[in-house]
Amino acid sequence: MHETAFAKINLALHVRARRQDGYHTLETAFAFVDAGDELAVSPAPQDALRVVGEFGGELADPFGNIVAKALTTLPRAHGWAVTLEKRLPVAAGLGGGSADAGAVFRLVERAQGLPKDWHARAAALGADVPACVASQACIGRGTGTELEAVDNDLAGCPVLLVNPRIPLATGPVFKGWDGVDRGPLPTGNLRTIALDGRNDLEAPALALVPQIGEVLAALRATGAWLVRMSGSGATCFALFDDTAARDAAQAAMPGAWWTLAGALR
Repeated sequence: MHETAFAKINLALHVRARRQDGYHTLETAFAFVDAGDELAVSPAPQDALRVVGEFGGELADPFGNIVAKALTTLPRAHGWAVTLEKRLPVAAGLGGGSADAGAVFRLVERAQGLPKDWHARAAALGADVPACVASQACIGRGTGTELEAVDNDLAGCPVLLVNPRIPLATGPVFKGWDGVDRGPLPTGNLRTIALDGRNDLEAPALALVPQIGEVLAALRATGAWLVRMSGSGATCFALFDDTAARDAAQAAMPGAWWTLAGALR
């Protein structure tokens, strides 16, 4: 079996409060791009994981990989040999590991169905994993695991992802948040939420990786109708009215940056 681990972006990410358990109370609009990492699965005597691809070398510990953890948390009748082609940059605000885990959940669902408590199992792997299981646009609350449906009027919207090839860990970015509650996520369809929303982690991410500002400036010069950083960075995204504008924007980006052109699911 084969499955794509669709890249996640946060069209808006509102941080509302710090929690005593070290997490933060969030409100976010999840969206997913129609491209990402690729997983291939075949039967095996026991579970095994092989990581390849452009960014495969950045995942040196196969037992610490979230794909291995997802395999462990989901019971199956037989072992699986999994090949993960890592096409998305690591520590990039794209939920790459969570998307990989979500793809494992979809593969297990296809093969034999998921256990009734799959949501709790997914949330135990990471806050973004439950959203990544369906990989459909939705609203996330709490730590991001409390999911709500949203009117997705952006399906098919051309999107360009750009990363300056600088990894940025999530923890230090959240630690740099100033603690100011700037208000709730807007209501309405996905376009309205995206346009009227914000990313409260952009400022602390910029303080850690100033090159994010260069990416945002380059994307804002392309005529995109929305430009924003995704998640905790350092990847930024731009939304366009047509694929020609998106492709022209991709061609205009510096060659040293990582880019991915796609469409929202």
